[in-house]
Order: sequence, then structure tokens, then C-alpha cells
Amino acid sequence: MTLYGNRRRQARIKNCCCEKLTRSGSRKPILDMPKIVRGGLIQASSTHEGTAPLDVIKKAMVEKHIGFLEQAAKKGCQVVCLQEIFYGPYFCAEQKTHWYATTEPVPSGPTVQLMCETARRLGMVLIVPVYEVEGTGIYYNTAAVIDADGKFLGKYRKHHIPHCAPGFWEKFYFRPGNLGYPVFQTAVGKIGVYICYDRHFPEGARCLGLNGAEIVFNPSATTAGLSEYLWRLEQPAHAVANQYFLGAVNRVGVEKPWAIGEFYGQSYFCDPRGQMLAVGSRDKDELVVADLDLDKIQEVRDIWQFYRDRRPETYQDVLNP
Repeated sequence: MTLYGNRRRQARIKNCCCEKLTRSGSRKPILDMPKIVRGGLIQASSTHEGTAPLDVIKKAMVEKHIGFLEQAAKKGCQVVCLQEIFYGPYFCAEQKTHWYATTEPVPSGPTVQLMCETARRLGMVLIVPVYEVEGTGIYYNTAAVIDADGKFLGKYRKHHIPHCAPGFWEKFYFRPGNLGYPVFQTAVGKIGVYICYDRHFPEGARCLGLNGAEIVFNPSATTAGLSEYLWRLEQPAHAVANQYFLGAVNRVGVEKPWAIGEFYGQSYFCDPRGQMLAVGSRDKDELVVADLDLDKIQEVRDIWQFYRDRRPETYQDVLNP
């Protein structure tokens, strides 16, 4: 199923302008065309229970998402974000070492390499969240950023690692990220990433804005009863405070055998005013699509001068442990 946000037909023109003929016959630029980026978010249920063979789960989930990416290309998406550690269930509901076998080096691992080939073939920027291994016992919750020509641009590692009921035992699996808050120049604009639990911390969201992000993606795995009341509050607030577009992705369904709660979907895009552009369903596998007018970023920043009026010299307490 595909859910659209803005249905207006928009020209995808980069660095172009309209022209008119002068009396002398020369051409004169009169108006910059809006820069419209069509974005996609994939929310999906797990294909298997967590007791199935790990290679079977991984293969099925990769194939499922490749199908969605093919659909996204047909719908004209230029950038697509997948959900947190997209190729399996949310295994942090238990603490078992056999899940370490699902890690891969980034970018040399097979999943990221396949996604580089897919990005090149479809001409699409991809944000691909995976379980990364850097060395023996050194694991990260990571998102690879791949440009539309298939080039690996870099990665973001989740900084804030929860360890709490009813089943978010992530410190057993991940080290805190150590790569800062990078922003990647892609074919569609400047992209930043913030993963799941990171969204509860405004400091990193501000760093992404200061680093020039135009679109921030937050791939997540979060359940009803714990965070749902925050889902449509925190991230639109980040978008408003930092004046960028935000794409939030959440998986769907109840994953067995753990059944820690319902992953409630409702993936969405919001704009720099915090207004929703497209919202997915609660319980269906979906491609959520919206057209993002990047010119709106400067329009909003010209009105609300948050970056001008910051007082970083007064924020020392934020830096204290």
C-alpha cells in the first residue's frame, strides 16, 4: 500500500529558473523554481517470528524491502528511509548473544553493498539502518547513507542507548555512537539521521540543524503504551526548533515470541513548521510518500530567527555531566 502526502504535480528541477524574452531577444531569469524532493518512508512488519533461523529472517526482510524500494522508484521517490535495523525483528526484546551473528561491517557488508547497487539502479538516495560490527565485541546501531549514484557517503551511529522495560535491552547489543552528528550532501539535499531513542534528546537534533541538515530521518522501533503519546510531539518540535523537514519511521505489528507491545507504525513526514505532510496507518505495511518543498526551509528561517538569536554562551549547564 502507498500513502501519499502532497499530491501536487511539481517539477523536480535543481538549480534552474524560468526565463522570459527581453525586447532585444535575450533571455532573462525571472523566478527560481521551487526545489521539490519526493521522499518515502517504509514501515513494515516482520516476516517471521524471532525463533526462525536468522539467515531466513534476514533474507526475507531484505527481499520485502527491495520490493518496497522498487515500488518507491515507480512512484517517483528520490530519497527513501528504511526502519531501524530493517532486516529483522526488534530483537532487543531479549538478551541473547546469537543475534550478534546478524551484524555486518559498514560499508563492506553484504546488505549495504546490495543497497548501494539498488540505489544506483533506481537512482535513489537511501538511508539503510543495520546492525554494525566494527571489531570483536564492538557493535553499533547504525544507518548507512547512500547517494543516488550508489556511492556510500557515510554512516551515523545511534548515540543514546536505552535499557528499560518492557523490552528495550539495547545496552546488551550496542555501544553508544562515536561519529558525532554528521550531515551528508546528497543528490537531493543535505541529510541527517537520528535513530529511535535519540529523538528524546533535543541536543543532537539541534546539532544536525547547525550542521546544515535540510531533511532529518529518524528510523525507529517503538511500541504503544510507552512512547505513542510522544510520537507526534517530539519530532515535529525538533522540526520547528531547527527548521528542517523530518521523516519518522516506525515498524508495525506485534513481534513474537516476545510480544512486548504493538509497533504502531504511523510513519510520517512533517515540514519546518511542524505540520504533517503524510502519515502512515497504524497496522499496515506501507510506503509513505510526501513532496518536500526545500525552499520552505529558508522561508521559515527568514521569519523565525532561531539561529541568530541562540545564546550558546549561556548553555554551559547542558555540557556538564
